[in-house]
Amino acid sequence: MIKAKGIAAFSATKPLGPFSFDRREPGEHDVVVEIKYCGICHSDIHNVRSEWGPGGLYPMVPGHEIAGVVVAVGSKVKKFKAGDHAGVGCFVDSCRECANCKDSLDQYCLDGSTLTYNGYERDGKTPTYGGYSNVIVVNEDYTLRIPKSISLDKAAPLLCAGITLYSPLMHWKAGPGKKVGIMGLGGLGHMGVKIAVALEANVTVLSHSDRKREDAIKMGAHHFISTKDESAFKEHAGTFDLIINTVSSHELNMGNYFNLLKLDGTLVSVGAPEKPLTIHPFPLIMMRRSYAGSVIGSIKETQEMLDFCAKHNITPEIELISPDQVNAAYERVVKSDVRYRFVMDMSKL
Repeated sequence: MIKAKGIAAFSATKPLGPFSFDRREPGEHDVVVEIKYCGICHSDIHNVRSEWGPGGLYPMVPGHEIAGVVVAVGSKVKKFKAGDHAGVGCFVDSCRECANCKDSLDQYCLDGSTLTYNGYERDGKTPTYGGYSNVIVVNEDYTLRIPKSISLDKAAPLLCAGITLYSPLMHWKAGPGKKVGIMGLGGLGHMGVKIAVALEANVTVLSHSDRKREDAIKMGAHHFISTKDESAFKEHAGTFDLIINTVSSHELNMGNYFNLLKLDGTLVSVGAPEKPLTIHPFPLIMMRRSYAGSVIGSIKETQEMLDFCAKHNITPEIELISPDQVNAAYERVVKSDVRYRFVMDMSKL
């Protein structure tokens, strides 16, 4: 076994603290990654606090935005060698046999993908531990190659925030001639702006926080709409081909946002609120609009995203912190007091 150290949650209500545990001895197809940086995702907080329902597996080592350096590989590993820059995202295995897995859609594994943390290995009994730690062992097929042109601290948030926006933008064909709205300019939303701009779409940020207008324009957004002003919904009705909702709030008036779509437009939710949203179908029915969802991306698509970001020089805006600041960082994330992603320097663990 590999002795590991990390930061763990011991219950839904207690602060995170130091935790020592064992990683499995690498098998012939495994890669050992020394973790250099790990991003803090709002879903880490939801999981730690059991806000998406009961059943958190404690002690829980969160973290699925993992960037580091390969330090060892199994005897049959072909894709990596020691010294390579590598990443691990939101899942570390899948059944590999279902129709979705065989179609390179393993994030939608019909048997359930193996989550990087707060889950179990394929044996159904060994808990998975995430990236708030110094080392991780992952099968080479679920390990990502990080281009050398992207620094590891900036690469970490791409493994969740980056792919969570890249996947729906690609699936719904954002590009030249398409008007794309990004709801919320946070850790997810700011990546959506940068990627959609690189895809040459016409990009608008929809935010209740007018203080983020300047940032949105600096990131390349063509327009900014303050949703605090109710008249904005009438003024911009029927404008967008695609809207991506990154906001994790159940208090949104979704009808207002549906009415911003053109005929046959689509609103895609990637933000996951603690409570259900209430929607009325009339705004969808009357203009044949669609309401959809999307979760992360496949391993294949995540690698495509990393290469795309390297090609277009796309990186997240980050605030680098040490692991002992994690509890304070959680409170700031909840208050939307971060621009735009916390990343922990795990060398300071």
